[in-house]
Amino acid sequence: MGRIAIFCGASAGNDPRYMQMAIDVGRTIANRGNGIVYGGGHVGLMGLVADAAMKAGGEVIGVIPRFMEKAELAHQGVTQLILVDTMHERKQRMHELSSAVIALPGGFGTMDELFELLTWRQIGLHEQPIGLLNAFGFYDALLQQVEHMRKEGFLHGDTRLVVETEIERLLDRLA
Repeated sequence: MGRIAIFCGASAGNDPRYMQMAIDVGRTIANRGNGIVYGGGHVGLMGLVADAAMKAGGEVIGVIPRFMEKAELAHQGVTQLILVDTMHERKQRMHELSSAVIALPGGFGTMDELFELLTWRQIGLHEQPIGLLNAFGFYDALLQQVEHMRKEGFLHGDTRLVVETEIERLLDRLA
């Protein structure tokens, strides 16, 4: 599968289980021999994913806009840190460097990244598999909304999401 783009929160969330999940994701991906491409920050779930993958000997490429790097959010301990000018360039570069996508719990930024890649695939710009780690039911309401959009006739083309609650099963299905 090569490198996997990880979209997730720059916050850790209120439930400590999210932090452990992020650590498990980073370690598991690295232990399977896959690299990680992520948003380049050292904070929140994204920092935990990167740290765990690096600790397990994995390759971690961070892609971060210059304005965020200057605010001292950039992770200086990753394999490679790529600086870009805009958030859109960040998503484009992450996509170019990866062969699959996994979204973990997160906020608006995670949703933006996930839905842009889903849109690109729906209109035929790529064929990468897109996974959703529905840890602790985090995405249940979103999945209901996606099904509602499908039933109402607003989704066309390849709108598949591979959804699992555990990282091992999600990786197996994406492979």
